[in-house]
Amino acid sequence: MTNAIGWLSSLVLLLTIGTQIHRQWRERTSEGVSPWLFVGQMVASAGFSIYSALVHDWVFIVTNSLMLASAAVGLGIVVRHRRSGGHGPRRKDVPARHAPSSGPRSMTSNLASTGA
Repeated sequence: MTNAIGWLSSLVLLLTIGTQIHRQWRERTSEGVSPWLFVGQMVASAGFSIYSALVHDWVFIVTNSLMLASAAVGLGIVVRHRRSGGHGPRRKDVPARHAPSSGPRSMTSNLASTGA
C-alpha cells in the first residue's frame, strides 16, 4: 500500500508537469516562463535521482529521472521559442491547417485531398 501511494503521487506529479509542457508546445509560446525554472528543476531532479539510487527507492528513482527528462524537454521548448523571435506565435495566431470536415473520411479520401 505504501508503494502504491508513492506511485500514484508520482503519476499525478508527472501528468501535471507533462500537461504544462505540452501546453507550451501546443500553444507555441513560453511567454512568462523562465528558462531558469527548468534549469533549477534539472539540477534538483539530478540530485534527487542520485540520492534515490543511493537509498534504493525505486519510486523516487523513476519519478526524479522522468522529472529530469521533462525539465530538459521544457527547457528545449523555451529555448526554441526564444530563438524563433521571442516567444513564438500563440496558437490563435496560427492559421488552421485543415478546413472543418463535414464528417468522418477514409484514409484514401484524406490522401486524395492532400494530393499524396
